[in-house]
Amino acid sequence: MFEALSEKLETVFKKLRGEGRLSEENIHLALRDVRRALLDADVHYKVAKDFVDAVGVRAVGREVLTSITPGQLIVKIVYEEMVRLLGSSKADIADAQTPPTVVLVAGLQGSGKTTFSAKLAAHLRSKGRNPLLAAADIYRPAAIDQLMTLGRQLEIPVYVDRDADAVAIARGAVEHARKNVRDTVILDTAGRLHVDEEMMQEVAAVKNAVTPHEILFVVDAMTGQDAVTTAGAFFERLHFDGVVLTKMDGDARGGAALSIRSVIDRPVKFMSTGEKLDALEAFYPDRIASRILGMGDVVSLVERAQEQFDEKQAARLEEKLRKAQFTLEDFLEQLRQIKNMGPLDQVLSMIPGMNRLPVGAAPDEGALVRIEAIIQSMTRQERSKPSILNGSRRRRIAIGSGTTVQEVNRLLKQFEEMQKMMKKLSKGNSRRAFRGMNFPLQ
Repeated sequence: MFEALSEKLETVFKKLRGEGRLSEENIHLALRDVRRALLDADVHYKVAKDFVDAVGVRAVGREVLTSITPGQLIVKIVYEEMVRLLGSSKADIADAQTPPTVVLVAGLQGSGKTTFSAKLAAHLRSKGRNPLLAAADIYRPAAIDQLMTLGRQLEIPVYVDRDADAVAIARGAVEHARKNVRDTVILDTAGRLHVDEEMMQEVAAVKNAVTPHEILFVVDAMTGQDAVTTAGAFFERLHFDGVVLTKMDGDARGGAALSIRSVIDRPVKFMSTGEKLDALEAFYPDRIASRILGMGDVVSLVERAQEQFDEKQAARLEEKLRKAQFTLEDFLEQLRQIKNMGPLDQVLSMIPGMNRLPVGAAPDEGALVRIEAIIQSMTRQERSKPSILNGSRRRRIAIGSGTTVQEVNRLLKQFEEMQKMMKKLSKGNSRRAFRGMNFPLQ
């Protein structure tokens, strides 16, 4: 997510860090490179120009304090302007005073509306709401079945009427929600091309029939500037309330995220960061700007961790660590929780400074899979007492996990070092415990 843009901006800032002071000349050269980086990221040309002009106006003539470098000052200005460009603050989804809240999901064919609808239902449920999904896409053969499958996975009900048109389905879903104490209805409408007048009339008719409290336009982030053009055409007909960017975990260059708010004057409310049904994030402009500039996003990282780690479980783990009883079984459990936080590159991108790691220095996600396979190939007794693992047992584990004996030996050696460190920590000798400690996941 934004990797290419982040790398190019980091290169620009690195050049400025070598300057003793800010001048019109080095500011001009830096902003020229910033403009190129934005255009390469498929940011709308007018948005890129206005952004660079705004940074330039603020930077030229600024005195650089003795406590900061020219590079740090430019980063500060770019960050503040980027937050303003992205929308300044998080935009919440509507919550009607008289339930149910009706959310209409619209967008192009193939943009990921159906999957997003299910993700949104799961997200709203985690916030205490009681959602109902409604299958209002009557044209794509598998759309209804797909939504029903996703609903079953999430244990969220789906309103289906295979004999009705989209308008009747929307009305029926709202009525069903009222009768069954569902406070939110999410209408998954059919994908359409903005040039398809008949389909545009249908979604407008659905809007007029149920008067949704929230209309969300779903767009594939990988389409770049085309996403802005499409959003403009839809906005003329629907006047939607917010934008959802899907496939942000793919090859998206960031242009859509940086352009839409400025061009359409509607906030980005959510972004989809993976295929899993929990891979949906609320869009925080300040956090996204931090990620783009390589400053990390510690708040989002903590929130993800809190979602995955149970307090009672953490207390039990702390007790085990204190008594030096941490086993490979416990290690496997922690490893799985880390994996549930999302792709490792996404998690690392939230840690400040991780964008500056040299190529190959970041942990290999495949290594986590191999470690999990090795531990799973052990018996419960072997996980709790690794000391019994002789040569023949290690060969069996290597064969069972599809790894080598050397990899099994390396994991056991590293785990042994970690146990020694924990014993020292439990005795209060933390300084010596960390000295010389090395536990790479590779």
